[in-house]
Amino acid sequence: MTISHRFIETNGIRMHLAEAGSGPTVLLCHGFPECWYSWRHQLEALAAAGYRAIAPDMRGYGQTDKPDAIDQYTLLHLTGDMVGLLDAIGTDQAVVVGHDWGAPVAWRCALFRPDRFRAVVGLSVPFQVRGPNRPSTVMPRTEKQRFYQLYFQTPGVAEAELEKDVHNAIKTTLFALSGDAPVEDPASLTMLPSEGGGLMGSLQPNHCRRGSRTVTSNFTLKSSSAPALEEV
Repeated sequence: MTISHRFIETNGIRMHLAEAGSGPTVLLCHGFPECWYSWRHQLEALAAAGYRAIAPDMRGYGQTDKPDAIDQYTLLHLTGDMVGLLDAIGTDQAVVVGHDWGAPVAWRCALFRPDRFRAVVGLSVPFQVRGPNRPSTVMPRTEKQRFYQLYFQTPGVAEAELEKDVHNAIKTTLFALSGDAPVEDPASLTMLPSEGGGLMGSLQPNHCRRGSRTVTSNFTLKSSSAPALEEV
């Protein structure tokens, strides 16, 4: 089964799509820190089952545009991107699937536009209503550790660490989160040192047992000044 690639204009940005098959549309929203490639097996399986499967690089990822302004990454923007995607490909409705950070987008697509998204599949992240408190105020934090999302809240901190070697940072993160890297303590992948430690340190061998396998990829890594997980 062939996976084709193209670009569309949606919601004011240029978005890269990977797609396969024909039939009812299934839209696949990836998580962090990923791109369309995470869905490569599902694209082929859905196409073989008689569906038109589409996996975009989400806003801020891969070959899709990466606006610099933090306020351009709200759930309203992200769901708007998916609505515009359906308009661009000329389809009225789709089933939307979301994994990890893509799951909140999928849930909101069905919530905000049930006329365009007739069913939703949420993987890893269940539906949650908006609470009275800012998410960052209730994230796990101890004297020695903090939840990984808090690491991304101050602009420039994550960028300073990850942009030292973008290719290695992405490769290390993806491998550490994969099934090929047995994890001794799963919580260690979500909790980072409160002081003096970053994301890369939490993914080193004392937290995640690595083999000698070499990890390669066939996609181009690009840097951006836009924080990926900034709370708005």
